[in-house]
Amino acid sequence: MIDSAKIELRNLQVQDYEELKESMIKSYHSMPHEYWTKKEIKTLIRKFPEGQLCIEIDNKIAGCALSIIVDYDKFDDNHDYDSIIGGENFSTHTANGNVLYGIDVFIHPEYRGMRLGRRLYEARKELCEHLNLKSIIFGGRIPNYSKFASELTPKQYIDKVKLQEIHDPVLSFQLSNDFHVKKVIKGYLSGDHESKEFATLMEWNNIYYTKSGNLVKSTKTVVRLGLVQWQMRLFKNYEALVSQIEFFVDTISSYQSDFVLFPELFNAPLMAEFNHLNEAEAIRGLSEYTDRLLETFREFAINYNINIITGSMPQAVGDHMYNVGFLCRRDGSYERFEKIHITPAEESAWGMKGGNQVQTFDTDCGKIGVLICYDVEFPELPRILKDQGMNILFVPFMTDTQNGYSRVKICAQARAVENECYVAIAGSVGNLPKVANMDIQYAQSAVLTPSDFAFPVNGIKAEATPNTESTLLVDVDLDLLKELHNFGSVRNLKDRRKDLYSLKLRKKNKS
Repeated sequence: MIDSAKIELRNLQVQDYEELKESMIKSYHSMPHEYWTKKEIKTLIRKFPEGQLCIEIDNKIAGCALSIIVDYDKFDDNHDYDSIIGGENFSTHTANGNVLYGIDVFIHPEYRGMRLGRRLYEARKELCEHLNLKSIIFGGRIPNYSKFASELTPKQYIDKVKLQEIHDPVLSFQLSNDFHVKKVIKGYLSGDHESKEFATLMEWNNIYYTKSGNLVKSTKTVVRLGLVQWQMRLFKNYEALVSQIEFFVDTISSYQSDFVLFPELFNAPLMAEFNHLNEAEAIRGLSEYTDRLLETFREFAINYNINIITGSMPQAVGDHMYNVGFLCRRDGSYERFEKIHITPAEESAWGMKGGNQVQTFDTDCGKIGVLICYDVEFPELPRILKDQGMNILFVPFMTDTQNGYSRVKICAQARAVENECYVAIAGSVGNLPKVANMDIQYAQSAVLTPSDFAFPVNGIKAEATPNTESTLLVDVDLDLLKELHNFGSVRNLKDRRKDLYSLKLRKKNKS
């Protein structure tokens, strides 16, 4: 029967009620009188139709998941079931809430073993992400606890279930579906004698949640990236360099790209006018152009309707010199980022100082991160950015030799695998014979991916021709990252041993 069964996951309808009632009674054999009334099901469907899910097998209701949206900030973790759902009218449900609260999941006994519960849980997760809700929370029964209550506390029982020393049909399943125990609640569900009226407050966090909640601006699935492999050459004046910048912005935006990425210190040709000075003074002279370039980039971002990552430029802040860049959004706003790790050459020749700002940036294509060149060789930084919700990491770089380039590319590719994200790297090519410390360049710009079946076998989505001025236009699918996170051959983020190690920032970001 199972082999030939037709399985459909869909939203629950009022006309499903009689079959639904039968499944509920069979599912809750220990509490045969505890089932939803037709009035309650009608109310749930009227208030929140998307949240009421069922699985139908050969036109018969085999399982169901019911949920509401609550403003969880108004509740305490010690709530009970009746108070959180708001009674038979579900008065706590609000479309402006931040949590998808699960109020019931059950599978008809005849269809257990078909992993239908997993389908319902995955559908809930997709709904949570689609609605941009912070998390899924519910109170879970621990029906086998009554067998161990005389010898184990609820906490001891939960720990043994986690270690798989005890099997609990509900808790073991929830833990295997990426939910974690937030708290143990006493007196959660009146009459649940199997659980001794204890419940585990379970939570699954939506890593794609953004506080803005503006779905129109936050649900872009396929993002188009434009990378500039910039030719280092002498320009007649500042206006000539700006003209070349505008050429690339214009060209890449004409392909409806969402981002354009420039390399690290792409404006180095302007140092030619300071070549009579020592290297530290020359870089400080170059920094005088940074504010002007920022305003130019902001203007181009608006005029060409594209988000611009400006590469990097030197910036003097008091007595210190920093290597910084800017994200110029197409709405006119902008953010500043800093190079955290300064190379020995940058320190000795230019007196550069490392920055303190490590953070992601919100865009109309989701959260992004930017790390300048050497920073991508430190795996801690991208991991912190990923923990903050980053899906695309941009790396503007500048390398003079092929071995220097290889360090950047190999590390960037590792970061894509480790953090289940896309990494875009863009560098400069050519020569600057009249600029000290900047005379040769080597680059091959690329977009790098995780390494799994949904991605290129070599982890390279696309790459430019080495050492030739060009642009690279690449589409990246953010939904593939979600698929990898949940169903990948390996799951680097989920499989971290947080019981053994952790990573966190020691300093708050400073401007």
